[in-house]
Amino acid sequence: MKETIKKSVYQIVGNPLCVEADDGLKVSAIVSEFIKNKQPIDLSFFNVQMITSAFLNTAIGILYKDFSENDIKEYLSVSDIDATDAVLLKRVVSTAKIFYSDPDRIRNSLKEVLEESK
Repeated sequence: MKETIKKSVYQIVGNPLCVEADDGLKVSAIVSEFIKNKQPIDLSFFNVQMITSAFLNTAIGILYKDFSENDIKEYLSVSDIDATDAVLLKRVVSTAKIFYSDPDRIRNSLKEVLEESK
């Protein structure tokens, strides 16, 4: 197996605030290339001070759209993440797995709920 390459989320984003969905897309683009090439990557959250679910949805959650859970587990690891942020990441991953397993069903359910609340 290839050696794991460590990438700094702080350096990819350019600051300690990982709050914007657009910044998450920068991270997911890099991670996607690693997974496509079957190259293990470790995302380090060292020096990151704030993380939002919007950021994590586009940085990591969206990976479940294009890759299997097994590939993501095999080639992506995360380090230096605060315990609270790790809980948020776990929630984002769980939601992404559900959503990307049947996105049409989820969209239809949401549409029904929103129409009922009118």
